Order: sequence, then C-alpha cells, then structure tokens
Amino acid sequence: MDLKIENKVAIVLAASKGLGKAIATTLAAEGANVVIGSRDKNQLEAAADEIRQTAKGKVLAIAVDVNQPQQLENIIAQTVNTFGRIDILVNNAGGPPFNKFETFNDEQWQAAFDQNLMSFVRASRSVVPHMRQAGGGRIVNIISASVKYVMANSVLSTSMRMGVVGMAKLLADELGPDGITVNNVAPGLILTGRIKETMPQGDNFETALKEKSQSIPLRRIGKPEELAALVAFLVSEPAAYITGTTIQIDGGANKGIF
Repeated sequence: MDLKIENKVAIVLAASKGLGKAIATTLAAEGANVVIGSRDKNQLEAAADEIRQTAKGKVLAIAVDVNQPQQLENIIAQTVNTFGRIDILVNNAGGPPFNKFETFNDEQWQAAFDQNLMSFVRASRSVVPHMRQAGGGRIVNIISASVKYVMANSVLSTSMRMGVVGMAKLLADELGPDGITVNNVAPGLILTGRIKETMPQGDNFETALKEKSQSIPLRRIGKPEELAALVAFLVSEPAAYITGTTIQIDGGANKGIF
C-alpha cells in the first residue's frame, strides 16, 4: 500500500529513543521529512544519524523539552522555516512515575500535568494553523492502554492520558472540516527501554519476559516497530476517514468488549 506521505513534513516528539524513535524511523523510511525532538541533544543527534541510514526523507534534530512552552514553539517555528509546512504531529512524552495514589504530592501531579497533558495541548494548538494552511493534517497522540483498563499504580499516567482522549475527541470534531484528523494510539506492553528497566537483567530477563507475556493472547510483548506501523497508517492518506479514535495495540491484552 502506498501511504502517500512522501515529502510530507512530520514532527515526532520524544524521539531520541523508544517508541518515538521507532515512529520517526518508519515515517522517514516512507519518505516523509521528519523533525525529531527530545531533551538530550547528544542522544537526539545519535538517533538522527541512525534514522538517516534508512530514510528516504530528510531528518532534522532539534532539542526540545516538551515541558517548556517556548521550546515547543521553537521546534515548530524551525520546522516551518526549514520545510515551509507541517503535515503531521506525533505527540509523545515520557511517562510519569508509577506508584499508589497517596504517595504523590501536588508537585508530582503538576509535573505529570505539564508533561503528559499540557505538552500535547500546546504542540497541537501551535501546529493547527500550519496544517490549515497546508490544506489538512494528522495529529496522533501516543498515550497508554491504561485509558482502556485499570493498570495498577498508573494514577498519574491514566489521569493525564484520559484528558488527552477527551481533548482529541473534541479536536476531531472541531478540525474535521479542515481536513485534520486527530487520533490516539494506546500501547500496552511494548519492549522499550522503559519496560526493560523494570525487569530483571541477565539470565532472568527472558524468564521475566515470558511471565509478562502469559496474560497476552499473542504470548509476547510488542515491538516498537509494530506500533510505528500503526502510526504510519494513521498519518497516511488512506487513513483520511479515521478520526477521533483511540486504538489500543496490546496483543489482545485488554479483553473488554468495548
């Protein structure tokens, strides 16, 4: 299938590693011009060099802390100055810490709010005028499967991600007439660095991996490139009639009907 994203301009946030990097790699390989952002400039440049090895489009790395509104404005301005347009925004940010509700203070709630809700709000708000000018666009929010079922100790993440779901639904309604689609991707267990850090190392790693997989119908943990393939489809022209949705990618782990 031709995704028809060649020469489209995409911004992918939190893209120096993990899901963001996998998404940026896939979009660039499909011919999109990709701007990647994250806080660690050295890690970001290394990721850009790696992405360029398979890229058909151009890859630009711009350091950005998504918690800082001016830095978000800067990456968007630099993207427009370099490529003249913005067609795709992939909102992404590292997850907040896991723990029980009563362990978090106001400062931690505020940090999660800024990182996992307001960064999505600000980036989306800033790209919309450019997408209108381009005649349409795609916004994809990377959230969490915790918006679909209870995930223990995820109160910070779940609370903010649910806010993103509500925002996306309303944005899809408001921006539909402009040809801008807005969707959420809700990953379950995907084998990223963050997941690996929570598991035993050495000989016990494979055992722990198998144990975590037992509750998943496919009996394995997902790969970042599998999630990236879903995002690539959602930002494509063939996906133009999909908007306002939250799509889980979890190997069937959520057994709910709805």
